[in-house]
Amino acid sequence: MSRPPLPPFDAETAALKTRLAEDAWNGRDPEKVALAYTPDSVWRNRSTFIRGRAEIIAFLAGKWAGEQDYRLIKEVWAFRENRIAVRFAYEWHDAAGQWFRSYGNENWEFDEAGLMRRRFASINDLAIAAADRLFHWPQGRRPDDHPGLSDLGL
Repeated sequence: MSRPPLPPFDAETAALKTRLAEDAWNGRDPEKVALAYTPDSVWRNRSTFIRGRAEIIAFLAGKWAGEQDYRLIKEVWAFRENRIAVRFAYEWHDAAGQWFRSYGNENWEFDEAGLMRRRFASINDLAIAAADRLFHWPQGRRPDDHPGLSDLGL
C-alpha cells in the first residue's frame, strides 16, 4: 500500500503530507487515520507509548471520546528526506464544558511507501474561555480559507 506524497520530501510535498494528516485527524475516524501508519508504527504521545495500528485505533478512539468538538491545525516546521517536523494546535472541550487549546510538536518518520513508521508528540494543554476559541469551522476538514497557525499568531 502506498500513501503519497512519498519521500524524499520537498517544501510542497511536506506541506501536502502535513495537510493530509490534519484533514484525517479532523475527520476523527480512528480506523481511517490508522491506515496512514505502518502496521508496526511506534508512537510516543505525551507519556503514552503506542505500537501498531490496533493500539493507534484504541488510543484515538479514547482521545476523541474525551476531547470533544476537536479541531486541529498543523504546520510544517522542518523537513528532510523521509522526515517531517510539525507544530500544531487544537481546540477541544471536556465533558464538563471546559475548553482547552493544546499546543505541540511532532516528529514524523516515513517508510518508502509514505506510511508513517514513527511519531513522537510533545503536547501541552492550556485552559481557555469559550470566547477565546479561534478554531471555528464545522466539524471535519478545516476550510481552505481558514487561517493557519502563523496567520493566527499561534
